[in-house]
Amino acid sequence: MSYSSLENCLLDLEKNGHLLRIKEEVDPHLEMAAIHLRVYEQEGPALLFENVKGTKYRCASNIFGTLERSKFIFRDTLKQVQDLIEVKNDPIKAIKNPIKNFKTGMAALKALPLKNPLSKPVLYEEISITDLPLIHHWKMDGGAFVTLPQVYSEDVDTPGIMKSNLGMYRIQLNGNDYELNKEIGLHYQLHRGIGVHQTNANKKGVPLKVSCFVGGPPSHTVSAVMPLPEGISEMTFAGVLGNRRFRYTYQDGFCVSTDADFVITGEVFPNEVKPEGPFGDHLGYYSLQHNFPVMKVHKVYAKKNAIWAFTVVGRPPQEDTSFGQLIHEMTGNALKHEIPGLKEVHAVDAAGVHPLLLAIGSERYTPYNQTKQPAEILTIANHALGTGQLSLAKFLFITADETNQLSTHNIEAYFQYILERINLARDIHFYTKTSMDTLDYSGDGLNTGSKVVIAAYGDVKRKLASQIPSCFNEWKTAMIMPGVVALQLNQYHSPQQTLHEMNLLNDKLKLNLDELTGIPLIIVCDDANFTAQTLNNFVWVAFTRCNPSHDIHGIAAFTENKHWGCNGPMIIDARIKPHHAPVLQKEEAVERRVDEILAKYKF
Repeated sequence: MSYSSLENCLLDLEKNGHLLRIKEEVDPHLEMAAIHLRVYEQEGPALLFENVKGTKYRCASNIFGTLERSKFIFRDTLKQVQDLIEVKNDPIKAIKNPIKNFKTGMAALKALPLKNPLSKPVLYEEISITDLPLIHHWKMDGGAFVTLPQVYSEDVDTPGIMKSNLGMYRIQLNGNDYELNKEIGLHYQLHRGIGVHQTNANKKGVPLKVSCFVGGPPSHTVSAVMPLPEGISEMTFAGVLGNRRFRYTYQDGFCVSTDADFVITGEVFPNEVKPEGPFGDHLGYYSLQHNFPVMKVHKVYAKKNAIWAFTVVGRPPQEDTSFGQLIHEMTGNALKHEIPGLKEVHAVDAAGVHPLLLAIGSERYTPYNQTKQPAEILTIANHALGTGQLSLAKFLFITADETNQLSTHNIEAYFQYILERINLARDIHFYTKTSMDTLDYSGDGLNTGSKVVIAAYGDVKRKLASQIPSCFNEWKTAMIMPGVVALQLNQYHSPQQTLHEMNLLNDKLKLNLDELTGIPLIIVCDDANFTAQTLNNFVWVAFTRCNPSHDIHGIAAFTENKHWGCNGPMIIDARIKPHHAPVLQKEEAVERRVDEILAKYKF
């Protein structure tokens, strides 16, 4: 199906039972976001808000709320995209099957953007920022944000659409110190293409021209989150995925997507920043207020009967989970071709994606050795941590499995496989004082912290305990899974107090190492029952609240030639620390209002 507009897509979803129209007046301050979250939690339909307080524009959300719906939207092009990626990874297949790949080549013609000077529907009217739906998602948010933006920029050294970048970098529309209607905030994180463009513009001492597109065909939104190699334009991918060439024009020197519903144009001047945030983000916490580039608004455009597309992020999984699932559907085994020896990788969404990466590699270096131990998987781990978005991983667990029975997507089985084989004195490898994901506040500063690779391979070394040993009786504990115990301690106070607590824990437990052979991992936490209640709770608590170099401890720990290990269980201190960002929480009054609204609808 080729959609020429967002509305075209929504009408198709409605025709096929995938859309719910909300006709009551809804408040963009917290209420719309709460409705979205509730419907998403129930795996409900896409939403079209027809009566939004304070604006004449309709709003749509939860468009990509399930993988099933995302695949439905791209049902006619998904296979073509997969074939194109497969041909790129293995060009010999194109030679062996020329008829099939002729079709693939024809589909690739849609990748060429189309300059469209005659049809300019998005330039229908010029409006102001205050005319837009100013959606405030979480109570402590610094203002209203654009949450499905397509942020476009060009390199001043090599201008033009084929060398451009399109990314989903959140935009703050009001609040803080922004001059209303004249300034907006532009937040982007590490490893983003726009950073290269701004660096080059700064070197020349010129402002970076930026356009923010909202709405338009759904392929444009997905393209903005697609992890394409640097130098490849997302507009080409949008054309293939949408089966429709990306249409654009230039207005006042700014690139304009003529199929978008809204376009905000502006300039980012060298060294001009203002406080952006807080913002309730996809790790389940607020990203706090920090200085980020400020964009001087040039003009804001809207097409006739425009629809504002938005989403809501929070503790995962949320709608953005479907983006990751869809990308995995499209790219398939692409990473295996990029990283030799890698069989499978899974950035765990329930842990916030970047905090936890699970991988399966190969072990082919020393087949003549009788003793199996990590070798090639350590090389693969280093390659992964130097590759694109994988480089933001904080915890990387990696193993090898010659039987090909193990899957990173069966998280509990994967952890048990690792924990049965881990040599705690050998298999834990730290990267200290390094870069981290911008949204991860477990480190000791913005974008800074540590990483750890846990590379376990070989024969089974232990039988994992399914019951909590008696040596834990003086503490409040809960069994998370075989081999993993949640241990509840008092609220975190300071590094000095923590050192004292860990020393006491060590003094008591190291006397019972024989009893602890089946417990290789202890999660110190604020609430043992909550942490052990579900697998999602475990990975969220354990891996979002820990800075490895600071918060990993061990029973009978040692340092030898700068290598750290332990002869008893490894301990992850996953308590909330004073420097952590606040946890996102819903508002009871808003939730009651959502009850009233949704009681009138069936979905």
